[in-house]
Amino acid sequence: MTGKILVLGATGNVGRPLVAALLAKGEKVKAASRAGKPIEGAEGVAFDYADPSTFGPAFDGVDRAYVLLAGGYADSKELLTPVIEAAAARKIKVVFQSVFGVDADDAIPYRQVELTLEKSGTPYVILRPNWFSDNFHTYWKAGIDHGQIAVPAGNGKSSFIDVRDIAASAVSTLTTDRFDGKAFNLTGPEALSYTDAAKILSETIGRPITYTAVDDETFVGILTGAGLPEDYARMLAAIFHPVREGWTAAVTDAVEMLTGKPPRSLETYARDHAADLAN
Repeated sequence: MTGKILVLGATGNVGRPLVAALLAKGEKVKAASRAGKPIEGAEGVAFDYADPSTFGPAFDGVDRAYVLLAGGYADSKELLTPVIEAAAARKIKVVFQSVFGVDADDAIPYRQVELTLEKSGTPYVILRPNWFSDNFHTYWKAGIDHGQIAVPAGNGKSSFIDVRDIAASAVSTLTTDRFDGKAFNLTGPEALSYTDAAKILSETIGRPITYTAVDDETFVGILTGAGLPEDYARMLAAIFHPVREGWTAAVTDAVEMLTGKPPRSLETYARDHAADLAN
């Protein structure tokens, strides 16, 4: 593998550390984003999921691609399927960032994208990360600033995963063919409730944070009140259903299998991001 690696969502939570890690390994990287600016020293390229005319310039000179749907988009199947098909037509290896648990039902849109990739004939790896630890200083930061995490998770637990471990897993799968044709469910080292998480965050930043279980409509109202589009807010609310049902509590050894290192705990995440959480 001597070509460049295309990273979609290169300015995001996973994309930015992934670009940096690939460059550190000596890989040539194209960093795709809406703006198309260079990132971390990587070549920048403009990319728009809804504009297929941007696909050709993005894939030019590329033999591997990390494909994900960047934050803010809700129509995973509609937007990702043409990207997968364009990569497969060029025989570009795709490492696809899917979603934890979608293999439970082939009707789930993300699973349908996986199936398109599996049937495409191009080399692939599927990564299915669980809920990101980093959501606490991104999506849920406004609530934490007010001492409260209000999400529709009920009493469900999640094996939160640090995005640095997702990026490290991606590096492993992009730089070898040993894992081709496989799917990996990526988790942190333990399953925690949001009450557990609030306690860890409280202890780390030195001020009280509580968890309040809200219903979906209340949650959608909070998000739209903060400026998020309603369709995206409802998508976020919908993906808490598996949390309430206990389906996100599984713990796997996939991160260690792929990277040779155990995944970071939520305590480690919180300690490393204490300034982001507190300020």
